[in-house]
Amino acid sequence: MKQITNTILMIRPVAFRMNEETAINNYFQKNIDGEVDAITKKAQEEFDAFVSKLQNVGVNVVVIDDLKENNTPDSIFPNNWVSFHENGNVALYPMFAKNRRRERREDILATLEEKGFTIKNIVDYTEAEEEEVYLEGTGSLLLDRANEKAYCALSARADEQLLIEFCEEFEYMPIIFTANQTVNGERKAIYHTNVMMCLAEDFAVICLDTIDDKKQRKAVVKSLQDDNKEIITISEEQMHEFAGNMLQVEGAFQKKFLVMSERAHQSLTTDQVAKIEKHCEILSSDLHTIETLGGGSARCMMAEVFLPKED
Repeated sequence: MKQITNTILMIRPVAFRMNEETAINNYFQKNIDGEVDAITKKAQEEFDAFVSKLQNVGVNVVVIDDLKENNTPDSIFPNNWVSFHENGNVALYPMFAKNRRRERREDILATLEEKGFTIKNIVDYTEAEEEEVYLEGTGSLLLDRANEKAYCALSARADEQLLIEFCEEFEYMPIIFTANQTVNGERKAIYHTNVMMCLAEDFAVICLDTIDDKKQRKAVVKSLQDDNKEIITISEEQMHEFAGNMLQVEGAFQKKFLVMSERAHQSLTTDQVAKIEKHCEILSSDLHTIETLGGGSARCMMAEVFLPKED
């Protein structure tokens, strides 16, 4: 199976703001004073510039507008409610915040089908919300599609049993651990795996300092080494600059790019940049407003589309 794709689904914001429902366990979110309209305009400018950069290098970006009437401030992060797979499967995920559940839209799937993508089967985990059990897509699940492994840092938004159910259904081996960050002097679970770790074809960018349990840390390192991935470590401080929230994509002529925010890019050391650039080029974009209010960065904004396509 392919690890990276050249097609990305992105949702353009229409009423962007800090989501009060997610702020309770997303410690990356910070408020910015300002009117919703002004903040939305800034977020849209960042979004459009980011999309342009991706398209300019040949990434196929499917842009869909958010619906204002849905009142979904986090719709800009579609990778949490849906994942698309090479066998034509689509998974729909249970979301922790009630106002995020409205982000799931059938018309988005219909649009992909209109564009020639084949959806064979929808695997729907959303009923778990009734039990207050959550697994937030490729925010929670870091899929090593090529080696059929799913890395997952357990949290209020990533349930172990549901992870195992997903792995059985999609034939992945679960690599389970807990990742923490320091919040007011206390170690608390990081809300999504994809803010502390990024999996590319030949390397992984990871904040190993967040895995407090030494055995778990060793197991994660061994798993990556077994698959011959170069491990590029980042500090907890760099993780807070969204240096773990990156995604490798394919552009024109199968050229590879590691996509991240400008803030993440600026936080990297010369040595880390050199290690990444051995494998692929870096593509970064200014996402300051989106990152600050949303508590998610470049990777969260891109839902990878691996569905088969009719010629």
